[in-house]
Amino acid sequence: MGVTMTVSNPVPAGTVKTPSPTRRPGLSAYRTLWVSLRSFAVFFLLWWLLHWWNGNPLQLPSPLKVFEALWGLLREGEIAEHASVSTLRMLLALSLSIAVAVPLGFLMGLSQRVEQYIDPLVEMLRPISGIAWLPLALFIFGVGDTLPVFIMFYVGFFPILLNTVAGVRQTDARLLAAARTMGIGRWPLLIHVLVPSALPTVMVGIRLAFAASWAAIVAAELIGSPSGLGFAIEWYRQMLMTPKVFAFILAIGVVGYVCDLGLRKLQRRLTPWAEGTGASS
Repeated sequence: MGVTMTVSNPVPAGTVKTPSPTRRPGLSAYRTLWVSLRSFAVFFLLWWLLHWWNGNPLQLPSPLKVFEALWGLLREGEIAEHASVSTLRMLLALSLSIAVAVPLGFLMGLSQRVEQYIDPLVEMLRPISGIAWLPLALFIFGVGDTLPVFIMFYVGFFPILLNTVAGVRQTDARLLAAARTMGIGRWPLLIHVLVPSALPTVMVGIRLAFAASWAAIVAAELIGSPSGLGFAIEWYRQMLMTPKVFAFILAIGVVGYVCDLGLRKLQRRLTPWAEGTGASS
């Protein structure tokens, strides 16, 4: 029976063999969570100090009172009811913004003539706040679902449009030249070259549109809707129930944060090639 011996190369004297660093994906997540918890702790401490300094619980209730009101509203299902109504309006408005702004952005990005006609109108309307349209929209649409959807559509339209135009124009000219050299037609060029190239920037525009539209939801539902988170804030303000007002304000922040996390996940799934770039942040 033969014996096989394996001789390893000797390590030179004075050489220290350092182990290769092992990655710990969970450690970075715990560090991020710890930093977030500290930030929230500082925020609530400052809140409590302001409450103590103000001395008027009707103007600024303590965090404990707000969380008690929040827990009561959650148990009764009131926050879930109003949040679902506002979220459905937001999804409808965002879908309409995407359906109108993305095709128009591709047209403006591909045709200078189309841009010359549309860009002056866009630049004139874009600085006008969506809140400025509330009196006219209330006169046209009345109180109901249409008014807040219109305001959120208007606010979310411009970030998607401008980012779509920028994404189309940022397409690498070498890709277009190579595609034309291979005889690719206009529609395959649009679908297989321009859309994947512009999609990361378009997704950033959609996230910006969501943030702007969600921020406008309070004003849109304040006077133009019989339900929703903004309506609830105004209702409890009139009833002088300040803890519940703050509870609904916190609900707006939490729902917006969760929806943005969902958009980030969708963005990473639709544009995995944009990971690590500015378009994926």
